[in-house]
Amino acid sequence: MTANENGNYTGKVAFVTGGASGIGRATALAFAREGASVVVADVSEPSNQETARMIEELGGQAIAVRCDVTRGEDVKVALDKTVDAFGRLDFAFNNAGIEPRKAAPTAEYEEDEWNRIIDIDLRGVFLCMKHEIPLILKQGRGAIVNTSSGAGIIGIKGSPAYTAAKHGVIGLTKAAALDYAAQNIRINAVCPGYIDTPMMGRFTGGTDEGRAKVIAEEPVGRMGKPEEIAAAVVWLCSDAAAFVVGHAMIIDGGQTVQ
Repeated sequence: MTANENGNYTGKVAFVTGGASGIGRATALAFAREGASVVVADVSEPSNQETARMIEELGGQAIAVRCDVTRGEDVKVALDKTVDAFGRLDFAFNNAGIEPRKAAPTAEYEEDEWNRIIDIDLRGVFLCMKHEIPLILKQGRGAIVNTSSGAGIIGIKGSPAYTAAKHGVIGLTKAAALDYAAQNIRINAVCPGYIDTPMMGRFTGGTDEGRAKVIAEEPVGRMGKPEEIAAAVVWLCSDAAAFVVGHAMIIDGGQTVQ
């Protein structure tokens, strides 16, 4: 998509969590290519700074900020830095998330692992929106996209926490969308399938066999590209998607088609 198709992003500011790699990095770069200034937020500072450097190499404007989305004060400080640097906030992509360390049936699932995943993958999205929305309201309009998953629309055996968190992101997105639709903030979610990212590398064990098993579950015969999710996020934030509110967009190569 070109900037004209998406609407004019020049002078707009996007805040991207989990921007150090994978889908977050691809989306930060996509926003920058469309003319937006970008704040790249992540706990991984060297990789975060690398994303910002890549944006600057494109001729864009970016800053990297350290942000632990499980800490409300961290989120607030990161957003304060956003306003200090660029004067406003128009778009947010709440993408920071983690995968389970290992699979286990629900009754055998460790409480610490449950808390870790829910804290980052669900509570983190809530904390980000809590502090983003007041800033976007000041602009009179804007958009937020939250990252759910195919696990947000189906059950995943041996993954109760991740499944619950990603279902929760969709519910949270819909509730928030209704809260702010009349105030010109559109809130939607994306539900990626198997995307070829560092997280997916960990999930597959980094082996050819692991990759083949994942690819076999994709009707299109391949994993998705981070840039394919990024394109959807940028579109959801654009004027072309002005009538899209509270939607969970499934981008999974047909994996969850019933």
